[in-house]
Amino acid sequence: MSASLRRRAKLAHHGPADVIIGKKGVTPGVLREIDERLRAKGVVKVKMLRSAVEAEEEDRRGIARRVARMLNARLMGVRGRTFVLARPTGEDSFKDARPARPAGRWRAWLRR
Repeated sequence: MSASLRRRAKLAHHGPADVIIGKKGVTPGVLREIDERLRAKGVVKVKMLRSAVEAEEEDRRGIARRVARMLNARLMGVRGRTFVLARPTGEDSFKDARPARPAGRWRAWLRR
């Protein structure tokens, strides 16, 4: 993954959420919106409401992994009920990406 995509993913944690998963959980409409934003920006910050986590049968990290897998994106990090997804746009690529690491250790991994 390119340095610019990593930098954008790191900055996304500090801004507001781009997409909010509501009480109905992960729906096709939510997935479509996340996919559109990934195509446009390459990085998306998603927040899950507490009711969304209760509605789903998985924990918050499991939901984040499932969304990333469904959209062919990389899970950059999970903080509470908020997670960041990244997918390379035209100039970025996953070819030079490092192997996946646990979401909780993303900061130390990015510094290497």
